[in-house]
Amino acid sequence: MSQSNPQRPNIIVFFTDQQRWDTTGMGGNPLGLTPNFDRAAQRGTYVANAITPQPVCGPCRSVMQTGLYATETGCYRNAISLRPDQDTIAQHFNTAGYRTGYIGKWHLADLDSHGPVAPEQRGGYQDWLAANLLEFTSDAYDCRLYDGDGQEQRLPGYRVDAMTDAAIRYIDTVKDDNFFLFLSFLEPHHQNHTDSYPAPDGYEEAYRSAWIPPDLQALGGSTQQHLAGYYGMVKRLDEAFGRVLDALKSMGIDDNTVVIFTADHGNHFKTRNGEYKRSCHESSVHVPMAITGGAFTGGGRVEQLVSLVDLPPTLLDIAGISVPEAMQGHSFLPLVQRTAEDWQEDVFIQISEAELGRALRTKKWKYSVVAPDADPWEQSAADTYQEAFLYDLETDPYELFNLIGYQSHQPIAAELRQRLLQRIAEVEGVHPTIEPPATITRFGQLSGSTEFPYFPPDLTDPR
Repeated sequence: MSQSNPQRPNIIVFFTDQQRWDTTGMGGNPLGLTPNFDRAAQRGTYVANAITPQPVCGPCRSVMQTGLYATETGCYRNAISLRPDQDTIAQHFNTAGYRTGYIGKWHLADLDSHGPVAPEQRGGYQDWLAANLLEFTSDAYDCRLYDGDGQEQRLPGYRVDAMTDAAIRYIDTVKDDNFFLFLSFLEPHHQNHTDSYPAPDGYEEAYRSAWIPPDLQALGGSTQQHLAGYYGMVKRLDEAFGRVLDALKSMGIDDNTVVIFTADHGNHFKTRNGEYKRSCHESSVHVPMAITGGAFTGGGRVEQLVSLVDLPPTLLDIAGISVPEAMQGHSFLPLVQRTAEDWQEDVFIQISEAELGRALRTKKWKYSVVAPDADPWEQSAADTYQEAFLYDLETDPYELFNLIGYQSHQPIAAELRQRLLQRIAEVEGVHPTIEPPATITRFGQLSGSTEFPYFPPDLTDPR
């Protein structure tokens, strides 16, 4: 057993699936779902504007494991495995002498492997208890994971609790080493085969007729059917988060353990397309993020825009490990330490499967383009995009009024168009064309055309 270095913190990523930022008290939710998250955010660091660069499971996970955008990992959509020769954060922690473990949902192995993951496809993690597609190999009260030998392990209890128990047992075995643990839950993702959000017994009932976010109030979708169960799942996740923090304290390693709570993407409850994510909207891309322990204690509220592509270099930076130049994100530790001289003014988003799109998120604006004639499953990029969405996030934070094409907003659209093209060139190394729509001079009237411009299906279309 290697000797722990007290100068290097242990690191735990507490990773949820499909959790909106506004499920937390810090994100404005009034229901008290997340007292442990909120307390960690207040005592540690709260990242108010954490944005996913790819609002779907597998692609975002590839970003989290590599520090590269999904088009650059090759995992631009689900059902594409992470290349075995891809450099990962686990490998960097291994080289630095950390013990590395992964528990939960992986979603980066071969499509035909729902459960066990071959050793060469585990991203370099030394210790393993996971399933490739946890949503297909388990249920709310039937948690099945696979160990390092590929053997099925049935864990008792509600799935969140079962995985949390496993994580605490694991931490107890490695607490004398420096360790890096990636704990990846399925919740509050829906259970695929039932299209439901199975909360623990009694939890869904507690949130029926509860507060509904303004976008879901306005647009409906599957909100009335699913939101109460979803809230119940969020509540249990927060209780699990508290249990992990309590375990660290009882083991005497809480001061030297950094814990990051975040999610891969959000959930729009079938209001923006026919499913739950894969859109440019805040409900899909804005995720919760709180960090506690180590250098993040007393870090306060970070208002700058942070992308999940910035998390891998930050994890390495926390541990004093050199950040590879190939990583496309940047450590945001200087933001917390108030030593950053400058920081990005926008974040770049890639969208696949439901549409082939690209988006730019600034503090004030959301600007998004789509390739309507492309196959978003077979194509990772397009030569030509069309402007599709423009939202003023200061006056319309829940994105209920699409401003794209309005003559009054052409100057800002032109500026954002150039900024997005620059980001595409920087990240993907290509130079596509973005076509603006015909200009709307006033409500329902177009300049120089008798037809409406292209708008993707969107209930917020001002027509």
